[in-house]
Amino acid sequence: MLRRHLISFANTLFSVDKNVSNIVRAIHSSSQNCREVTDRKQMLRSLPTADEGTAGEKVLDVDSILHTRADTFPTLETPNKLFNGVPFMNIPIFNIRVSPNNTIISFTDAKGVPKMIRSCGIEGFKNTRKGTNIAAQATAITIGTKILERGIKTVRVRVRGLGPGRMSAIKGLQMAGLEIISITD
Repeated sequence: MLRRHLISFANTLFSVDKNVSNIVRAIHSSSQNCREVTDRKQMLRSLPTADEGTAGEKVLDVDSILHTRADTFPTLETPNKLFNGVPFMNIPIFNIRVSPNNTIISFTDAKGVPKMIRSCGIEGFKNTRKGTNIAAQATAITIGTKILERGIKTVRVRVRGLGPGRMSAIKGLQMAGLEIISITD
C-alpha cells in the first residue's frame, strides 16, 4: 500500500520519457527572477538622488567663500561702512530663535526695538510640523516679503539656538529677496 502511494507520488513529480526510458525531472529555472532583480537594481540606480528639502541642508565650503571675498570678516571700520548707502550700525536686524519644536523670527530696527514677529505656529504649522526646516523657510519667506514691501532690502541676521530651521530660515530670507550682509550666531 505504501509502495503504491510512493509510486503515484513519484509519477506526479516526475514524467517518464518512453523513447529514452529515463526519468526526466521537471526543472524550474529562476533566471527570470534574477533578471527582474537586476532590472530593479538598474532602475533604482537611475532614479534621481533624494531631495535636500526634507533631508537637510547642504554644507557650505567655507574656504571657497574666503578666497572670493577679502572683506568677509569685520574690522574696526565695519560699523561705519556703507551698505546700499546705509551705515552698518543703522541696518535693521532679523533675530531668528530656533528650537527643536519651533522657529521664531522677529524683525527689529538697528537699536533693537521689535517691529514684527512671526513664528511657525502663527504661519499655520501645528504640533511637530512647527519644528521642521520647511516650516522655518516658509515663515522666513512670509516675514521677508512683508519687510520688503516696507522698502527695506538690506538686513543683518542674528541666529540663536539649535534646531532644523537654522539654515532654512536664512535661506527663506534670501528667497524673499532680502540682501543679508551679516550673519551672527
